[in-house]
Amino acid sequence: MAFDYSLDFPNIDFRQHPELYRIGKGEQGVLLVEPYKSEILPYWRFKTPEIARESSEKIYAIFLEYLEQEDFVGADMARKFIQMGYTRSRRYANHKNGRKYKKTSKIGSSQKEILPFDVDPVKAESAAIFKAKWVEAKTNAKYLQLLAEHKQKYETC
Repeated sequence: MAFDYSLDFPNIDFRQHPELYRIGKGEQGVLLVEPYKSEILPYWRFKTPEIARESSEKIYAIFLEYLEQEDFVGADMARKFIQMGYTRSRRYANHKNGRKYKKTSKIGSSQKEILPFDVDPVKAESAAIFKAKWVEAKTNAKYLQLLAEHKQKYETC
């Protein structure tokens, strides 16, 4: 089921209302779902490989804590932050300023021109660190069990 952007995110505690949480695709909702965003965001960093390693390990530890508590929404949000660490550091690895697309005068144009690659090996290493943790998280047996339970309980149509 698609991520529901119509919810009143500032006024929902998803720990108290997991039935409102929709997984969506990729990183959808990562900066919206509370209280998890506030619990995880302070640890999300990727500027250097050392910072990325510390960040990914801390967020993965939080992920495991949520799993211990059988808190699927928290675990999924931690997984999303780890995934976002990978995708954002990968973007900066490919584009020094973080912008992937060329600015155009055509607002809403569906044909965006991708800027040339400007490879940054430091950010690429940060991306690899986050990618390894992301794979570890998304293939974790307990996570997969809770994912299936959440889908069956709340996302069946």
